[in-house]
Amino acid sequence: MTSTQPTALIADDEPLLRSALARLLAATWPELNIVAQARNGREALEQYQALKPTVCFLDIHMPGMTGIEVARQIGRGAHFVFVTAYSEYAVEAFTQGALDYLVKPVEQARLAETVLRVRERLGSQQAAPDIEMLLDKLEARLQQKAAPEPLRWIKASIGQSVRMIPVEDIDFLRSDEKYTLVGWRDHEGKAVEALIRTPLKELLEQLDSNDFLQIHRSVVVNMNRVSHVTRGENETATVYLKGRTEHLPVSRSYLHHFKQM
Repeated sequence: MTSTQPTALIADDEPLLRSALARLLAATWPELNIVAQARNGREALEQYQALKPTVCFLDIHMPGMTGIEVARQIGRGAHFVFVTAYSEYAVEAFTQGALDYLVKPVEQARLAETVLRVRERLGSQQAAPDIEMLLDKLEARLQQKAAPEPLRWIKASIGQSVRMIPVEDIDFLRSDEKYTLVGWRDHEGKAVEALIRTPLKELLEQLDSNDFLQIHRSVVVNMNRVSHVTRGENETATVYLKGRTEHLPVSRSYLHHFKQM
């Protein structure tokens, strides 16, 4: 860490983001020699142990071994800059100034500020800070599962074009083997359908639970589009939609959603 030319390791499981950060660093900090790029946390640790870079740019969310776990293993051996797609994780832990972070996609101005701080630390020949407590805070925040931003659009290929379907226009989603059938209204209010490749389960995780409700293993409905619900035999029910001839099955496992109808 006292060499005349600072060296760096970039660790990110996304190749394009690794390359983009390397290009930005070359423009922002020409003296920095990027000696290694790693695809995951374990590889990053191996590269660090072999090359002992001055600065480690670590993606927080890497498969197998996170950037935080890598930093714990390295300890005071290097200065760290964490890269994250989730800025809210970083705010509290980084405000104390001992660590730096970059938010994806990395912007040149933000990177320049970070580089300035790191260079100041290197120039003062300060040892890398004892970051154990800060890593504890950061890890605790990561373990608090933040609610994802609800999905706003769904992309569907129709013929030779790609249609952006606003989520609020969707009536229902139905699993169809390897695909998901999306039923929605176009700008004229006409009922339309299209198949997309995203699994229903994956879509459900991104939809606003205040509006979208799973009513069957293979069916999700926009409750704002429901006209009425009728009970059937064997603890089942049927959902009828406004302005559509289709009706959707409610299985026994999801009937409790309509107990008070």
